[in-house]
Amino acid sequence: MLGTPTQIVPSSGMSLYIHVPFCNTKCPYCDFNTYQGIERLFTPYVKALTTEIALWGKVLDSPSINTIFFGGGTPSYLPQGSIGEIIESVRSNFSINHEAEITIEANPGDITLDSCTRLLKEGVNRLSIGVQSLDNDLLTMLGRRHDSAQAIESCKAASTAGFKNISLDLMYGLPNQNIEHWKRTLENLVALDPKHISLYSLTLEEGTPLHTWVEQGKLPTPDPDVAADMYHYAEESLEYHGYAHYEISNWSKPDHASRHNMAYWLNHPYVGVGPGAHSRLGSYRFWTVDSPRTYIEGAATWSKSNPSCFEKFADQEIDSIPTIAGYEHISPDMRASESMFLGLRLLDGINIAEMSHTIGTDLEVLYKTEIAESLSLGLLEEHNGLLRLTKDTYLIANQVFTKFID
Repeated sequence: MLGTPTQIVPSSGMSLYIHVPFCNTKCPYCDFNTYQGIERLFTPYVKALTTEIALWGKVLDSPSINTIFFGGGTPSYLPQGSIGEIIESVRSNFSINHEAEITIEANPGDITLDSCTRLLKEGVNRLSIGVQSLDNDLLTMLGRRHDSAQAIESCKAASTAGFKNISLDLMYGLPNQNIEHWKRTLENLVALDPKHISLYSLTLEEGTPLHTWVEQGKLPTPDPDVAADMYHYAEESLEYHGYAHYEISNWSKPDHASRHNMAYWLNHPYVGVGPGAHSRLGSYRFWTVDSPRTYIEGAATWSKSNPSCFEKFADQEIDSIPTIAGYEHISPDMRASESMFLGLRLLDGINIAEMSHTIGTDLEVLYKTEIAESLSLGLLEEHNGLLRLTKDTYLIANQVFTKFID
């Protein structure tokens, strides 16, 4: 039992993740909870989503929202006006911080000057564009709906419309990708002057078409050494162009780090709405049903139950929410573990004393052996009172994180 909603969501506020499961086509490398060919559910999905948002606002007593993130799937694939309707639902049922970061993920093929102008009017102030590559052959292999020219034009359209905070996503370590491809892509990307860049190494997820093609020899197995060279080249190039490397996979211009993702890495509370969305609230982690149709039915059922403001947030309250598929209690040891391996993703490092005070567990005592061993092996270092990864460890950070996972 946790107490009142004020304690569940601190006065400093929370973040809101909104999952949009729709895609025009599903990319062959993707294993996210996304679907193609279910456009008939657009309208009932938006209705269910705004219903769920209203109910969360009610049971949590309209807490402050610091960041909103539309992820997917392809949020930009929703019909015109849907994003504005959803944001208005949040505004009506929560207290949105006047400086809130509101991000939408977008496919370059969906971005026009008109669509960007509309998104800005609806309240979106950060655009995350899934460029993935600027090589047309690689884009075809990845099943993307855009080519390099469209990707570049989408960035220019967003900037012309008035977006001041644009983030671009790229993938590296791809089959048939070489360092020369990568250098050209980065050069062209930096020329667009985005405020934020995310670089993700391809993970061949079992069950995806791309994994099958590599297994069958239709595509070459990506070379991890080449991928490492790409990462290190990006580090040098982006630093030269004024981007701060603030998290393992993320770079930004000053004051443009992703505030929403920072909330995740700092273990701040967030609620996820929509099918398959995850949440962390109070001492619980929970997740919504994956099926869009089941989700839509669950939101309607929850609405009919007419819930009142939660006086506490425990098993009974979570069990009363039909859209939730499962949950787990975050024990003090789990919270300590997560605080370490999530916090260490931030390259500035973590203040062990401050974090220990925040979570009520002495991390220096709990992980005395693990910290000492990592320091002696050169995996971690102490700098200005912070514990952080050494630069040589960025690409093998998971080997460090596992030391803090029970």
